[in-house]
Amino acid sequence: MESVSQSLSKLLRRPKQSSALPEKLCRQFSLAEIKITTNNFDNDLVILQGEFCRAYKGFIDDCTRTVAIKRLIIKSGHCFEYLLRTEVLLLCQLCHPNLVPLIGYCIDEDENILVCVFIVNGCLFRTLLYKDHDKDPLPWKQRQKICVGVASVLHYLHTGVKHTIIHHDVKLDNILLDEKWEAMLSDFMSSKMCPPNLSTDAEFLVSGELTDKSDVYSFGVVLLQLLCCRKASYVVDWARKRIQEGTINEMFDPYLIGKIAPECLKIYLDIATSCIRTKGVDRPTMGEVETKLEHALQLQESADAASKDGVDPSGEYNYPIVEYTGPASPTPEPEDSIWDSDSTTSADLSFNTTMPNSQ
Repeated sequence: MESVSQSLSKLLRRPKQSSALPEKLCRQFSLAEIKITTNNFDNDLVILQGEFCRAYKGFIDDCTRTVAIKRLIIKSGHCFEYLLRTEVLLLCQLCHPNLVPLIGYCIDEDENILVCVFIVNGCLFRTLLYKDHDKDPLPWKQRQKICVGVASVLHYLHTGVKHTIIHHDVKLDNILLDEKWEAMLSDFMSSKMCPPNLSTDAEFLVSGELTDKSDVYSFGVVLLQLLCCRKASYVVDWARKRIQEGTINEMFDPYLIGKIAPECLKIYLDIATSCIRTKGVDRPTMGEVETKLEHALQLQESADAASKDGVDPSGEYNYPIVEYTGPASPTPEPEDSIWDSDSTTSADLSFNTTMPNSQ
């Protein structure tokens, strides 16, 4: 069966041909329009600065619509026009409520630009790890809903389209939050340009073989981050050690202490730890993950509803923290797992993992 990358390669073999671009499926902007939209790429409008892309906040249609303008930064060794066309072709064929919608593109005068819907609450990385002291942290149930949303769109990418699509860059930076604080997955293109990040599947780093289970691993890292509120560079080792020592109360975001129903917590930890298993074959599918996360959310909602009359004087829930020793595993995790602190780490591998806003 022909892979999605092979299909796209055929379509994009001659990038200068207009027939390779889906003008009927999305809007084509001129560079002049983009310059007006961004006030000639005004630095005051920059909302994200990455290694390969700079994003601006802009307005189109007589300032009635807010958009995000993603401008690729030209560097040698990368076929940026090819990559942009690849993402345009992908996004024009995809439809999911948890996927950032593409409005249009601009390929003009060596500029390669995407125009996307502006997602008002920014990325999950900043919301979770760089807390605004004037705002309350994300509630536990909202974190669960974010997980369900990301799991849903990854399940769609893996099984809901003609060819399996592997995102390969699932991390907090690429999970945006809309006005209802629901998850929107973005940035297919960055996964094709950037080196492996600190949420990348260790099995892929060693073998170079990319599968849907690579996304599952990265999603498991996100699950742990939402629970522990720690950066991806050490959250896996941190969580595994706390579980092995029976001190899971030390791994939580302090804000969540007492707020997670025990039955929900067990299932959530089962899912997260199964996603980060060393061997991809031992990890669940995203469909299985989505179903279990939905169940965990239902358990939390049921427990909260039953506890309405039993909250503490401050109005907060006060659930006990139960012991947790890990899920049943088809094959025990080796003590010298690639991500264990005494073994190889991402810094020891021959990949440059220095990333902007590194997690």
